[in-house]
Amino acid sequence: MTGARTIQGLATPRGRFPHVKVSGDLIFVSGTSSRCPDNSFAGVEVDEFGTTNVDIREQTRAVIENIGRILAEVDAELADIVQITTFLVNMNDFGGYNEVYAEYFDEDGPARTTVAVHQLPHPHLLIEIQAIARTPR
Repeated sequence: MTGARTIQGLATPRGRFPHVKVSGDLIFVSGTSSRCPDNSFAGVEVDEFGTTNVDIREQTRAVIENIGRILAEVDAELADIVQITTFLVNMNDFGGYNEVYAEYFDEDGPARTTVAVHQLPHPHLLIEIQAIARTPR
């Protein structure tokens, strides 16, 4: 399968781009966040006073699970990822992100780069991940 796809049941991209693009035996997953189909965000709680608590662990888990759903739509899985780039708004969240990442990947997993960014498209987002995978053989 070659081509770009927007996946039903996931949050609609906030621009004119696909969730995933397949080119030959490579699969490119666009930057993925913890945004839910209803435009809420996993890992965000707002109390009765309007105080917002954002959980990097819950957001990381949601992002990786969303990537897994995207890959499943093109007959691939997390184990097929060869490279991940992670964007964190705050490097103080690196420990929590790294802890959850290790639930899914180990030293035999994808090559990885993590960078700090000034901000992401919504103030409740702490993390975004893009991935490159190979089609399973």
